[in-house]
Amino acid sequence: MYIIVIYLKMIKPRDMLNECSGFQWDEGNDTKNWDRHDVTCGECEQVFFNRPLIVKRDSEHSISEARYYALGRTDAERLLFVVFAVRGDLIRVISARDMTILEQKRYLS
Repeated sequence: MYIIVIYLKMIKPRDMLNECSGFQWDEGNDTKNWDRHDVTCGECEQVFFNRPLIVKRDSEHSISEARYYALGRTDAERLLFVVFAVRGDLIRVISARDMTILEQKRYLS
């Protein structure tokens, strides 16, 4: 009888972002957030460079790939909720919108 032990390296979402080198935008997602929520691609990207940044795994919506959400701010202090996935070393924004009042309270506390 053999016992096989597999060690999984648990990577925190914030640590994972340190390995990313850019963003993935295509025709499917480059205008969607603007059309639905008046959020530009540039604003989505700014959230990942400004602090504080709260990142959590979105287990409920991680069906075909791991998804995460971020609470953060743009350079103009706009508070955004951003859903994203990491593909290779790129961040692919899935959705972005203004934070709700409850999200703002969590972010600002």
